[in-house]
Amino acid sequence: MSYGNSPALILDSGSGGLTVWGEIVRHLPQLNTFYLADFAAYPYGLKSEQELTDRVILLLQTLVPVIRPGLLVVACNTASTIVLDTIRQQFPFPVVGVVPAVKTAASLSRNRRIGVLATPGTVQRQYLEDLIHQHASDCQVTRVGSNALVGWAEDVSCGQLPDLELLQREIVPVLEAECDQVVLGCTHFPLLKPFLLQISPHIGWVDSGQAIARRVADLLTMAGASTLPGESSVRHVAVSSGTKVNPEWENGVARLGFHQVMSLSI
Repeated sequence: MSYGNSPALILDSGSGGLTVWGEIVRHLPQLNTFYLADFAAYPYGLKSEQELTDRVILLLQTLVPVIRPGLLVVACNTASTIVLDTIRQQFPFPVVGVVPAVKTAASLSRNRRIGVLATPGTVQRQYLEDLIHQHASDCQVTRVGSNALVGWAEDVSCGQLPDLELLQREIVPVLEAECDQVVLGCTHFPLLKPFLLQISPHIGWVDSGQAIARRVADLLTMAGASTLPGESSVRHVAVSSGTKVNPEWENGVARLGFHQVMSLSI
C-alpha cells in the first residue's frame, strides 16, 4: 500500500471531523485524503444506535468500492462509541475511532477537577463512564451534554461567529466547578476553541486530534506505506452527502486546502 494509491477516508456527520483531518494532514502532509461530511444524516447525536450503525455501513458500502481507502477514521465521538466493531467485521482496512481525551485531561489537571463537553448521547454512554473510571477516578468530573455546541461549531465552519454570551451560558457547569482541564469530547468542539479561550483562557481545552493523527501514522507505517512524499501531487477531496453542497461550506473547506468539493446523493 502507498499513500498515493490508498487515501485515508475520514467520516463525520458534518464539519467536526475537519479538526481531525487538519491534524492528520499536518502530521502526514504527503497523505491523500477523502473527507465525507454526512450532512444528510446530521446530527449523529440524535440517532438511535441502530439508525447510526445502518447509516454508516450504507455510506461505506457506497464509497469503499469507489475510493478504495487504505484506512478509515471515524472522526465522530458518538459514532466511535457505537459502530467501530461492526465496521471492523465487514471491511478489511484499519479503522481508527475517536476517544474523548479523558486520560490526557486527568494527567494535566492540577486541581483534580476536569470537565467533559460532549453530545448528550456520548455523555450518557457507559463508554465514557468507563474511561473516567479507568483514567480519572481521582478527579471530580463535570459532564455537559450539548447539541447547541455542535450547531454553533457548524456555523463557525461556514464563517459565522458564535454569540459568546450564549456560549458561556452553555458551559456554565464546568466554569462553576472550577475545572482546570476540559475535554472537548466531540470533534466539532475544537472549532469553538478560540472562542472558549476568550471566555476562559486559564482552562486547558483538550481534544484528541493529535493522538488520532499519530495513530494514523503508526498504522500506515505498520502497513508498509511510505513515510516520504511521493512524486504525484497530494489530493484532498471533500464530499457532502445530500443533493447539493452548501456554498459557504464549500468555500470554507477550499480555504483549508481541499482541491475538490462535491455532493453525494445518499
